Amino acid sequence: MKAIGMILAGGQNNRMQELSSKRAVAAMPVAGSYRCVDFALSNMTNSHINTVAVLTQYNARSLHEHLNSSKWWNFGRKQGGLYIFTPTVTENNSWWYRGTADAMYQNIDFLRRSHEPYVIIATGDCVYKLDYNKVLDYHISKKADITVVYKKLPKDADVSRFGVLRMNEDSRVTEFEEKPMVALSNTVSTGIYVIRRRQLIEMLELCAHEGRHDFVVDILIRYKNMKRIYGYELTDYWNNISTVDAYYKTNMDFLQPEVRHYFGQDPQIFSKIADLPPAKYNGGSKVHNSLISSGCIINSTVDNSVLFKKVFVGKNCTIKNSIILNDVYIGDNTHIENCIVESRGTLGSNAYFSGGDGVKVVYERNDRYVI
Repeated sequence: MKAIGMILAGGQNNRMQELSSKRAVAAMPVAGSYRCVDFALSNMTNSHINTVAVLTQYNARSLHEHLNSSKWWNFGRKQGGLYIFTPTVTENNSWWYRGTADAMYQNIDFLRRSHEPYVIIATGDCVYKLDYNKVLDYHISKKADITVVYKKLPKDADVSRFGVLRMNEDSRVTEFEEKPMVALSNTVSTGIYVIRRRQLIEMLELCAHEGRHDFVVDILIRYKNMKRIYGYELTDYWNNISTVDAYYKTNMDFLQPEVRHYFGQDPQIFSKIADLPPAKYNGGSKVHNSLISSGCIINSTVDNSVLFKKVFVGKNCTIKNSIILNDVYIGDNTHIENCIVESRGTLGSNAYFSGGDGVKVVYERNDRYVI
């Protein structure tokens, strides 16, 4: 592969409510078995990108624990490898990452010491599969300075949290607006970019010199009429999980057979594996159209839900249209509907939780571990 990879996984996000109060969005569990960052990492290794850097900052402990061994994504090799970069106090800098461009600039030595001519930039909060080789070939054929991977969303989709772009008949970007109040298009940037390494270094150095810190605003939008910026369409499944509703919808999508088949077929999505026993279904349990992860113990009814690892469901419970994160204890006679239950929580017996027509985040203090 003629490129190195950089995964931006350090931003803070208040739209996830309590879900991001103790973890980075890139570390959010997805589909029972994965973390969100697994999708970008797997796309990198499946595209034969041997050298990848993950830039972390906000609530990064669980993300670092997940990435503590590169072997799960086949980066444990003599050449290349998986690098984890956090903000570092140096003689010349004592800032945290002030934006996506600043995050890359603070790790510019990684770019300078590499030899590959191109850089694949991706975010750690999206669920998708993509062969970056095809994007790179497209980038080279167009003689582009920057290539932006885009996705056309349904006309009724809320695009106000994305970068919205418009292109001419040759797919060259003519307009780019970041998080518009009123969008003129439903074509959004997926946060995946291809750029020549030396050009990226020059742009990052100029941004830092001028006190600019955001890759989208200070590079893509600023240079859209000066550089050859092209769009590459992603036609397969893609979703960004950076809001509660989007996170809920993404997990629920995996209950659809076609989505599970798409992500289950080659090329695979890799993740760190936990040594846990298979799920146990005791007498009286009824499970319909649900994903039940390893280590779970089920004693009741689970319908159209996703249960992550080590969830215990007591007797006479009903779990419907819900997501239960890792290591949750659910007491007897408890009803949970249209909810996301935060990990390591203890839900007492005879409780009732419902999101109504929306989605409710259930965040209970974990009494099991209180001294």
